[in-house]
Amino acid sequence: QVQLVESGGGLVQAGGSLRLSCAVSGSPLSRYTMGWFRQAPGKERTFVGGIFLSGASGYYLDSVKGRFAIGRDNAKNTMYLQMNSLKTEDTAVYYCATSKSWTSRKISDYDYWGQGTQVTVSS
Repeated sequence: QVQLVESGGGLVQAGGSLRLSCAVSGSPLSRYTMGWFRQAPGKERTFVGGIFLSGASGYYLDSVKGRFAIGRDNAKNTMYLQMNSLKTEDTAVYYCATSKSWTSRKISDYDYWGQGTQVTVSS
């Protein structure tokens, strides 16, 4: 059974930074493309960014490009989301997920999900 646990969320002022972590257990992280999604109150869950198996590069939602960066440490079975220059519109519950697709932005392509961590950005 693959389990994912997010951590690192919290309350931050606009312009600040947070680093989220996603710890994976039950299977080697190296088997999966990984992704981050978020869901704001009253809105659908949306793709934020993903990272390839190799970890060489990520791909992002346009509105977070240049501000967010995804990394992975396969040896530690952990993925990260570094969020800089945070905006109030980044407020949401953030989820990490695994995918067997080479690359995907679609929720339906992701198999295992964490429980989410709240990120709140105040003005």
